[in-house]
Amino acid sequence: MQSWRQIYWNRTRKQLVDGLTDILKMTGADPPSRAPKTLFSFNSKEDLRMYATGCDGDIGGNSTANLDLDESAHNARIGKPATAKFWGDMRLDVKPQYKGRVRGGYAAFRNKHRPSLFGDILDNIEFHEYIALRLRLGGDPSTHNSYFVNLQTNGPISTDVWQHRLYFQRKNEWEDLFIPFRSFVRTNNGELSEIQLQMSDKLRSVGISLLGGNAGISGKYELNIDSVRIVNEEDAVSDLDPATSSEKEGQSWEDIKI
Repeated sequence: MQSWRQIYWNRTRKQLVDGLTDILKMTGADPPSRAPKTLFSFNSKEDLRMYATGCDGDIGGNSTANLDLDESAHNARIGKPATAKFWGDMRLDVKPQYKGRVRGGYAAFRNKHRPSLFGDILDNIEFHEYIALRLRLGGDPSTHNSYFVNLQTNGPISTDVWQHRLYFQRKNEWEDLFIPFRSFVRTNNGELSEIQLQMSDKLRSVGISLLGGNAGISGKYELNIDSVRIVNEEDAVSDLDPATSSEKEGQSWEDIKI
């Protein structure tokens, strides 16, 4: 298992090599790539080390948040030996000493910031229109409509989070959700911002949250996550859907990680 020091220097080395490669190949003279790109995967313990969890239980509430490796048989549907499972208990009540001071009802995870010698690693989403998430919804039905995907960019206000609700069509089955970047709204400190700005095209982090407190929702939640990608309109088709997979014959959800 790599230490954080090794991970830091591996990131730095990759940035340096990629930069030199672009110069030698004169990549800047080529048209920008619109190919699907995997940003984050959730298929090994090493992958899961790159994510952080948080919930109201950290500040006096009673909710819990866990992100574990799940090697259950349902992963065979997508040809993976393991995926991540985000799970826990969504609670609205708080510990007695924090009553009236802390609001319960949230749990979340996101990728950790990725520092290197040349600064934090950011993902360029300028030439892609959608974020694509491969997910599997479980847990209590009461929690199913309270999930959101959260994006943090390198915009001028570090506390800004760009948010969109996750609308699931299936339960206990894998599905691919495609969300246009233009549909995200700006929030700050958990509230919708009155002023809506254009989102930066340099992505710092991607996360998913369960916001039970907004709608008075509580219960046991469970969500499997396989990957996060960026795609364009022509690739916003799931190979899990038999009705559309034939249209994309010869292509699959898997692609080269850049």
